[in-house]
Amino acid sequence: MSITDQDIAKANNKLKHAKLNWKLQGDGEIFKTHSSILQPVIYEGIKAMLKIPVADEERRGSLLMVCWDGNGSAKIFRHDENALLMERAVGTRSLKQMVINGNEDEANKIICGVAAKLHATKCEAVKELIPLPIWFNALEPAAGQYGGILVECSRIANQLLSDPIETVVLHGDIHYENILDSGTRGWVAIDPKGLVGERGFDFANIFCNPDIKTATSPGRLSRQVKLIAKEANLDAKRLLNWIIAWTGLSAAWALYDREDTGLQMSVAEIALKELNNF
Repeated sequence: MSITDQDIAKANNKLKHAKLNWKLQGDGEIFKTHSSILQPVIYEGIKAMLKIPVADEERRGSLLMVCWDGNGSAKIFRHDENALLMERAVGTRSLKQMVINGNEDEANKIICGVAAKLHATKCEAVKELIPLPIWFNALEPAAGQYGGILVECSRIANQLLSDPIETVVLHGDIHYENILDSGTRGWVAIDPKGLVGERGFDFANIFCNPDIKTATSPGRLSRQVKLIAKEANLDAKRLLNWIIAWTGLSAAWALYDREDTGLQMSVAEIALKELNNF
């Protein structure tokens, strides 16, 4: 979704109210993402980030962050129905930079460790969590409309969704820039989508990141499937299926938004070839 001027005006009012109510001091410029308004602030002498969700998925994700309570995620200091005040990641390390520097194995092991903490926290009572079958609603119609590799992606997704295993509360958008270095507390997750479904789904998006060059480099997918399956205690073949399903869904969204699907289609093709080797 795109943030309208009206959304920004409302969010800025909520931001001002939260700063006044929680006695926050601005510590940087206000900025926006596609679904939130944020500002670095100081809270009781601590560097924090004030977030005003605009999209429903961000509001849902905020509730999940509160439930996680810093267990594998950024710590939450204050929250209400309009705002989230959370730990600001002040560490200097970057998972994306690790991958760029050739240390992808280390980065993915860190992701698996963080994901294990998130998945172990009992947050099923969080309101409005979205079941994976609903999250995948766009894929089958897109396969019918556009055909090609999306047909196979949709078929595999339907198989997975009809017979889930290890159902947990999911982050829903795990990648190298959604797990940050908090400094003394180590690596923490931010910006969850708030889904519920099979645990393996949460690792599929790693394979479309951090960029198309890395995602499609020879041997990358095969190596990292084996590594992540081992680290996260997953079946490698089923993980490959989730990668194919996820790339299809991501491509479907991109097609509806008239965006390029080269990354998703390329990773899907690589994953399908790898699957045929099993």
